[in-house]
Amino acid sequence: MNQSFDVVVIGAGPAGYVCAIRAAQNGLKTACVDDWKNLDGKHAFGGTCLNAGCIPSKALLESSEMFHKAQHEFAAHGIQVGNVKMDVAAMQARKTRIVQTHTGGIALLFKGNNVSGIAGRARLLKNGTVEVTDFGDPKQKEILESKHIVLAAGSEPVELKVAPFDGKNIVDSWGALEFSAVPKRLGVIGAGVVGLELGSVWHRLGSQVTMLEAMEQFLFMADQQIAKEAERQFRKLGLDIRLGAKVTGASQGKSGVAVNYEDKEGKHAIEVDKLIVAVGRRPATRNLTEDGSAVKFDPRGFIQVDEECRTGVKNTWAIGDCVRGPMLAHKGSEEGIMVADLIAGKIAEMNYDVIPSVIYTWPEIAWVGKTEEELKKQGVKYKAGTFPFAANGRANAMEAGSGRVKMLAQADNDEILGVHILGPMASELIAEAVTAMEFRASAEDLQRTIHAHPTLAEAMHEAALAVDKRAIHVLNR
Repeated sequence: MNQSFDVVVIGAGPAGYVCAIRAAQNGLKTACVDDWKNLDGKHAFGGTCLNAGCIPSKALLESSEMFHKAQHEFAAHGIQVGNVKMDVAAMQARKTRIVQTHTGGIALLFKGNNVSGIAGRARLLKNGTVEVTDFGDPKQKEILESKHIVLAAGSEPVELKVAPFDGKNIVDSWGALEFSAVPKRLGVIGAGVVGLELGSVWHRLGSQVTMLEAMEQFLFMADQQIAKEAERQFRKLGLDIRLGAKVTGASQGKSGVAVNYEDKEGKHAIEVDKLIVAVGRRPATRNLTEDGSAVKFDPRGFIQVDEECRTGVKNTWAIGDCVRGPMLAHKGSEEGIMVADLIAGKIAEMNYDVIPSVIYTWPEIAWVGKTEEELKKQGVKYKAGTFPFAANGRANAMEAGSGRVKMLAQADNDEILGVHILGPMASELIAEAVTAMEFRASAEDLQRTIHAHPTLAEAMHEAALAVDKRAIHVLNR
């Protein structure tokens, strides 16, 4: 029997489940269909982010950071702990509990908001209905009729032909979160956000980590002053980062995974016990729509949408990783909110200029807005100010005096154009910059904002002062 809804959302990741909840809050009869299967074969809402990405990776990053601190930093505080050991099984069990709490929470939120959560594979048919294949029985199909359809299919890891996944020793980012033991030798293809985070986890736990990055420039998307300082910090911590290294092959041998790569000095080979391929993600849009559907895709598989996430097909929308823009959970969630409100006839918009990015390494890296390189390329006249965490009392009390805050402001009207942070709790500190830029604040606005002392946030205050060479706790040059 067919079911009818006001809104059907395909995909229950951060874009889809948020959109479904907001639509239901707006009084619309809503369903959210998702086909995620965990390694145990069971269904769970939350998509990659909650099941195999953002949440589990942060759980392991936190555990490995605690282990690293116990080994290398506790003594500076006068804490003697002896020979510290890591129980990988217990660490993984903790991660699983956290994941299950959050994915189960979505199911409860669906129930509390009267969202019909459906486990199944959904496909948009050319007549505008949604076909759902039963999660447990592929022969069972159901048709959902809806006034509005939101495509939120998410993304999936890119697989390299020269290093195909085997699910055991050559793995994607999900597989890298499931290791049952610490690899003695770990290779990582890709020194971007995911590669750095996963490499950091296992390096802290004892792996000898070699990172092969095809780009000559480290973190090309970040402000290069911050990126270069971050690279120095990671190398100092022991990560072997090889830039301009293009992998040409990887295969399982008798004693490990043999990895071949080329750089400007020639051909090279290394051997590792495990190899993580973290070279990016692609939209998971294959078989999302029936042949003949009017929804358009670009050559890379992204669904084409306008600034309000409309596909051009009547009452059909697309959000999250399967559309243009950064593949970030919070970007997808805000698109979901915008679309759900637009469907309900409300005024809604999305400011794509102030989406923060974060790398949850130690030290953390976070940024929002323009980089100095972008401003130079665009011919924008700007002024810049930086403040090192080495001059911040709270950071030093935390044994975390590495890195800095950098602020960029318009030369003529002082509007903040970008903020870049390398240092402790950068992921939390960046929120002040995002809020300031959303309100189009000036550097002077933050200069005149009182920040509690002693706090890490004072570094943001001092960076704003440094824009006009008025910093108090460093010399202004």
